[in-house]
Amino acid sequence: MINKGFDKITNRGEEFIESFGDLFVRGFHLLALFAIGATIVWSASSDFFSMVAKGKASIEDILLLFIYLELGAMVGIYFKTNHMPVRFLVYVAITALTRLLIGMINVDHVPDMKIIIVTGAILILAVSALILRMGSYKYPSESKSDNADLVDPDQAE
Repeated sequence: MINKGFDKITNRGEEFIESFGDLFVRGFHLLALFAIGATIVWSASSDFFSMVAKGKASIEDILLLFIYLELGAMVGIYFKTNHMPVRFLVYVAITALTRLLIGMINVDHVPDMKIIIVTGAILILAVSALILRMGSYKYPSESKSDNADLVDPDQAE
């Protein structure tokens, strides 16, 4: 009888601690997401107003704004689904390498091996994005929100 009462108290204590831990982790996630989101908005705003002050925006500046947009979308998706969209990381990397490539071409105007290497890296990332996309189509996750933009071929007409 005493053991049953002790087990009951122990189980309730463990449940309370576990729920408190879950609440703490969820709170930390929300705080971190808001901090990351605010940092992205702050950085994007700062760069945008720098472009306005210059009176012009180069293609590199515009690509930088696209990087901020992709990072913001990634934070928003993680906020809603608690899943990190790996494809968005690949898109950010492709955009960053494209920005680097344009910067290299604008400065040097000389075809060299660096341009081939960066272009090859962009190609590899594009193929990996395709593979990730095909994988998510062929093996969809349990959550509908991860693949909301995919159409079921049996339902498409």
